[in-house]
Amino acid sequence: MLPTPKKYFVTAASSEGRSELTAFDNALLKARIGNVNLIRVSSILPPGCQHDPELKLPEGSLVPTAYGYIISDKPGEIISACVGVGVNASDTFGVIMEFSGKCSKQVAEENIRNMVQEAFEARGMELKEVKIASVEHRVEKIGCALAAVPLWY
Repeated sequence: MLPTPKKYFVTAASSEGRSELTAFDNALLKARIGNVNLIRVSSILPPGCQHDPELKLPEGSLVPTAYGYIISDKPGEIISACVGVGVNASDTFGVIMEFSGKCSKQVAEENIRNMVQEAFEARGMELKEVKIASVEHRVEKIGCALAAVPLWY
């Protein structure tokens, strides 16, 4: 069983590749999470988890990560991905939301803000702040837009 993470950062990147998998991998590399093993998690920020934008993840580590991505092979298509971390006013647990779609970065961010707000309302919690990372990408051949919240110990 993994320990409860104590740190996190928000990240977003996009890239092209010669295949869907390499487009995804190249976006991971640009997002600073390409040399770790992602363990996809659902959307709760652990209590006391601190934002650390300079966090360096050890290569090869198993990293719990909430993420969203989209891949397209339609040249000229606009794709976007966004994550948002809702921080609780009482400093207990928070909520992470992910979004990806065939839309602008602005639309993706609007969706995330609404999703975080709804998640806090559903839990009866007061939202203190929202940390967002987003990216928009115009596909050349095969493109990927990715946004993620890696959690660390």
